[in-house]
Amino acid sequence: MDVNTHLRHDRSAPEKVLLALSSVLLMLTIGCAHHMPIPSDSVARLYRPHLTGETLLENFAPAFVVYNAQQPHNRIGQPSAQVDHKNAVSIRIDPEQAVVYTQQIPFATTNADYTNLVYRIHFPKVPFELVPFNLTAGRNAGVLVVMTVDSREQLVLVTTVGTCGCYKALVPTTHLADEALPDDWPALGDQIEIYGEHLPARLDFSAVDRPRLMVHLRPDVHRVMDLEIADEKDLFDKSGGMAAPYTMAPAASLWQLPTPAGTVSMFHEDGVLKGHVKGAIKPLETIFLSWLSFDLFVGMDKAYADTGNPFYTSLKPWNRERSDMWHFGRFLTFWGWRL
Repeated sequence: MDVNTHLRHDRSAPEKVLLALSSVLLMLTIGCAHHMPIPSDSVARLYRPHLTGETLLENFAPAFVVYNAQQPHNRIGQPSAQVDHKNAVSIRIDPEQAVVYTQQIPFATTNADYTNLVYRIHFPKVPFELVPFNLTAGRNAGVLVVMTVDSREQLVLVTTVGTCGCYKALVPTTHLADEALPDDWPALGDQIEIYGEHLPARLDFSAVDRPRLMVHLRPDVHRVMDLEIADEKDLFDKSGGMAAPYTMAPAASLWQLPTPAGTVSMFHEDGVLKGHVKGAIKPLETIFLSWLSFDLFVGMDKAYADTGNPFYTSLKPWNRERSDMWHFGRFLTFWGWRL
């Protein structure tokens, strides 16, 4: 081999490494931000709250619109537990029973007192897709919608996030003062971009008589693709005849799922998986993102609770505690909000 040939081979090695890294980064970008198309024959289903009283949680309970609902994995379900003969617990989501799990959590900032109304849903799975590459494939995936109301019970902020802490979006309502917004926040009528999805920059709850938030979810990946304010009396019409009520249950009941052998938790209660949803490991995220986040179980769905396992919303390891959404006041400050 002559000198020139040797140099050419030396130059090609880093080029190959750069090409490989570029390919991985491109795959990650596509996997995080791609749009799963909604098929032309997609069946939409609107899940609306089954209201029985006048509680705060019922007053602000959102409606959910899912697409391609003929596929069971796109339907909101009810977690259930099974215990085999070796006492191993498995969790599955029953797509025939739509249940939304709720929490009411007061918190305070240096400026005011607030209450978070938390609505949690789960789906049987995010199916694996190679083209486009679906990084979040796995079982038992979920979404949180958090409604922040002030001391006058006015809705001031809507936060949506995967139960893995991913795809966080904070959308203020017109009840929130401009001074509380992050710097250079877009105006009413503009949009914000969340990893390829476009959501309204502000929500106007005074536009209709009986406003109800509608959360539109992209099929397969279960990402929030739009937020819309609708008049409650119009909700059935918007679903194309596919309206279905959901029931609400306390989020605490997820820690006591019934089985013939007694109750078991949906979440791991000890060990390295403490606080994570059982059966919700995302193998592709572990392969491609664990090195970046310093978390072997990155992308795995979690309890929204004080488990000692931070519900972090930033992949940077040094931001893990400050971006923990469970500590909501600190979380808001970290992301530039001044409520």
